[in-house]
Amino acid sequence: MKKILITDPVDESCLTIFESAGFSVDYSVNLSTEILSKKVKDADALVVRSSTQVNSALIQQMQKIEVIGRAGTGVDNIDVPAATRKGILVMNTPGGNTISAAEHTMALMLAMCRNIPQANNSMLNEKWERKKFQGIELSGKTLGLIGFGKIGKEVAKRAKAFGMNVVAFDPVVSDESANEIGVKLLELDELIASADILSLHLPLNDKTKHIISEELLLKTKRGVKIINCARGGLIDEKALFKSLINGQVSAAGLDVFENEPPEFSDDLFKHPGVVCTPHLGASTEEAQKKVAEQIAWQIIDYFKNSTTTGVVNSVSFKNGISDAIKPWLKLSEVIGRLQAQLLRKRLKRININYYGELTNSSSTLLSASLIKGLLSDQLSDPVNLVNAPVIAAEMGIIINETKSGENLNFNNLISVTVESEADEFLISGTVFGNNEIRIVNLKGYHVEFKPEGNILIYFNVDKPGMLSAVSNKLAAENINIAGLSLGRFEPGKDALTVINLDSKISQEVLDAISSVNGIKDIYTVTI
Repeated sequence: MKKILITDPVDESCLTIFESAGFSVDYSVNLSTEILSKKVKDADALVVRSSTQVNSALIQQMQKIEVIGRAGTGVDNIDVPAATRKGILVMNTPGGNTISAAEHTMALMLAMCRNIPQANNSMLNEKWERKKFQGIELSGKTLGLIGFGKIGKEVAKRAKAFGMNVVAFDPVVSDESANEIGVKLLELDELIASADILSLHLPLNDKTKHIISEELLLKTKRGVKIINCARGGLIDEKALFKSLINGQVSAAGLDVFENEPPEFSDDLFKHPGVVCTPHLGASTEEAQKKVAEQIAWQIIDYFKNSTTTGVVNSVSFKNGISDAIKPWLKLSEVIGRLQAQLLRKRLKRININYYGELTNSSSTLLSASLIKGLLSDQLSDPVNLVNAPVIAAEMGIIINETKSGENLNFNNLISVTVESEADEFLISGTVFGNNEIRIVNLKGYHVEFKPEGNILIYFNVDKPGMLSAVSNKLAAENINIAGLSLGRFEPGKDALTVINLDSKISQEVLDAISSVNGIKDIYTVTI
């Protein structure tokens, strides 16, 4: 009999399902660290929500656990790499709270536009202030969705029912997928300038942190309203407060915050145009019941049928991937991550060319790894080898695969061209020896560099002094060069420079390098 340890409050249906399937359940919440460390030693699976911190120290105490199940979407409270090293599957329940989060977004939108919380407080103070709380209609207004995943699409459907014009920004969603529900995809700057209401539906990472910045807010319509039911940290809260004071932003509906619980003495919470809730996006009876039941069935299915639904790591493949293909999996994921960071306009299609017997025989797995790398920082839901192809299909991403014999220069090679509305970007990579991955071609330029750490990429006129000018800018900021690769088609024409750096490069330094005469396009990526 498998023993399931549940350490956070879940709907009772979760326990009932496990017990009906013949599993033993230990439902113990609010455990001390010491007791929790003892209990995990003889359990076969652990089920948590967001309170239990499943860190590396706790994972090291697990002797029998095969699965850690998160009854919810995020896995921020689980050390997934530590679990992977331990050989433990980590599962979540993607989509379980989609409807609840979308409805909460609409609730905040209505409350914000009709001043409902403020009017309610006024009534509780025995005041009748009809003129003070005059609002606006949603009908006819333009809603700009920044992020168009599952939740964003559900918000769009509901907003359309209110008669709103809905536009969205998402670099990896196809026009066809958006058009199905009457949504037009725009570039971010165009969306920002046209929206009456902005709603965020993004994951939080280095690329999206403070995406709502002081600079971006200056580009919005004056009096714009902003909603965040996604992740705290997407909004620069100080910049938001400043924009509320000067009237650039007229109202904000916030369910998530950079620090939770937030500092309630902050002036942001005192502003009359702010409507706040304590991270309630998934807090409905239906959502909690749905994720509790979903995680129970996923774990039962794993133990009884070896099915790995909702897995956020790749442990399920640990016995099925040969040592020969493992570095190629890493390479394909890295190429995907590079392409995601180099993408400047909306994605149109991906063309993957596999050269050589080894890559040809594993193309399905390698393509899944590439998609994983491309989408991981774009979506709130975890992307893995299991779900990557499904997610790509749902988003309407067109992927073309071609298999060829040996390349003229390499026995095996992966070559990926990402077509966007701006241009096409080719990246080719190979593996030297047993596990040394290298990028050997960028946009047709023959180069060779390790795709790791902080990388500066720029195109320039091929003339004397270019590298020296850039190096001086880096040296002035105490940024050390760790590696260098140069490529060109012919002397005096365009050239490509790739520099591996020991530290991140700031926007100020990027601007300084961009100002060098002869520099054309400049990119920074972090792997």
